Amino acid sequence: MAVAAGETTYTHGKVPCTAQGLIWSADELDSALADRVSDIVFDEDGKADIEAILSGLAETEFAQDGLRDILAEPDEIEDWRVGEAIAEAYLTDHRDCEFPWPDSRDERKSGSSLPGADLVGFRTDDDGDVLAFGEVKTSTEDKHPPGAMYGRTGLKQQLEDLRDRDDIRDDLLRYLCHRANAAPWRPRFEAASRRYLQNKSDVQLYGVLIRDVDAHVDDVRVRVVKLGKDCPEGTRIELIALYLPKGRIEGLGTALIAQRKVGEA
Repeated sequence: MAVAAGETTYTHGKVPCTAQGLIWSADELDSALADRVSDIVFDEDGKADIEAILSGLAETEFAQDGLRDILAEPDEIEDWRVGEAIAEAYLTDHRDCEFPWPDSRDERKSGSSLPGADLVGFRTDDDGDVLAFGEVKTSTEDKHPPGAMYGRTGLKQQLEDLRDRDDIRDDLLRYLCHRANAAPWRPRFEAASRRYLQNKSDVQLYGVLIRDVDAHVDDVRVRVVKLGKDCPEGTRIELIALYLPKGRIEGLGTALIAQRKVGEA
């Protein structure tokens, strides 16, 4: 079931850089956590692939125990991971995006963080499929904009790098290319790559803020203007601030695990 579109509380900017503030109710958040967000965080598709490959190799009870250990779900999930999953679900359901290869599948150890964009994939626009890259920040700070917007790893710098640096976008294209060979999403990837090779600025960028404070356009007001100025021809940028009920971000990961256990009981 698709996550809620949310109530629009503000819009700002103009092409090539626009912004929208959206509000989710408690019921809308709980519904998303129980369904779409849970599937993304726990990577249900990836787990099914692992089980399909390894289950036939586990021929003894001891081996079956080993397989259960491999498929076991984490005891702890960082709140920012749930924030990223919320952003992915929203962009997939409401912006015609697909992010086909979760970062978690490339981790060398659980809980590690990988370089590059948080969300890497493609979307469908009026001209077909186009590469889409997203950066996500989850912040409880009651300040507009939050500190997560600034600094070397802040949303501001990350989006500027994606906008201005061919080398970063090239790396992300290669990242997908290595995984596209026999994938069902290869046709979409090829169509998006064809556009990129003709114009390396022909990409869709998303900056998503997951917040649990009062909605305020100052979260995005300045950044929309700055990112739109001298934006390369073909680049589109959208900032989305999604406001959850107050106080709900802290403990999102714990709540998701608890909800999962109740559902499996």
